Amino acid sequence: MILFTALQWIPERSALRRVFTSHPDAYPLGAEKTVEMSPGWLGTVIADKKPFLAADLDGLREVFTDVELIQSLGCGGVINIPVLKEGDVVGVLALLDAEGRYTPQSVETATTTVAASAAELAAAFSHQVDTNEATRKDALQS
Repeated sequence: MILFTALQWIPERSALRRVFTSHPDAYPLGAEKTVEMSPGWLGTVIADKKPFLAADLDGLREVFTDVELIQSLGCGGVINIPVLKEGDVVGVLALLDAEGRYTPQSVETATTTVAASAAELAAAFSHQVDTNEATRKDALQS
């Protein structure tokens, strides 16, 4: 895995806020994603609560607008795993690696690994909740 991010789902704004990143210069903490997510991705990961796999750059291009940045980091594929609490999505884990590196078996392995720590992950995402605009802007400026 080249890049890992953890994104908190904020349903009130249909947004994902980055709460962890292995590459803070490229993907800063606190940044949010909204309109750049495709409806197909949202349907799969958020509405259907299922993992998403884009095994190559073509798959990434279908759902993400920052493919050039992703590619510049040496990534060409992604697995997104929703993290659930009481049946609701509270966060999404994003694992990115080289094109062709991830397969359906990789998704199964990642899903099993996340499920083994589901309660702890859900608690971590729930603890991160802060939808106060002023607090969030202050945190991003410091």
